Amino acid sequence: MVEEDRIATHVLDAAFKVHRALGLGLLESTYVHCLIFELRSLALSVLHQHPLPLQYKEVSLDAGYRLDLWVESKVIVEVKAVDELHPIHTAQLLTYLKLTGDRLGLLINFNEVLLKSGIRRIANGMPA
Repeated sequence: MVEEDRIATHVLDAAFKVHRALGLGLLESTYVHCLIFELRSLALSVLHQHPLPLQYKEVSLDAGYRLDLWVESKVIVEVKAVDELHPIHTAQLLTYLKLTGDRLGLLINFNEVLLKSGIRRIANGMPA
């Protein structure tokens, strides 16, 4: 998981840079677009609102799942701007990890005075 850890470090560095520049209280989409800008400036591949079909038996179904950010097709980043993170936010990220088979996801809530308080790392389906 060395590659995923390297990517996650870049994502978190970028998130801290965005949070320092903008602070809290803005729309989620603002943080997403700034994060995309920062990550792409590092020459990282970033997919935004990438559709994620649900495989049921031999059928691929559009169940409405969309990844906020999929960095290098290895690390899923879910961005929030909410008063507090709830278990449903973690469940959402766990679902995305299961459907993609990826091993690492980051849940980042930009609506925190200290960004580190709003970061959840989910590795191999377990909070890390």
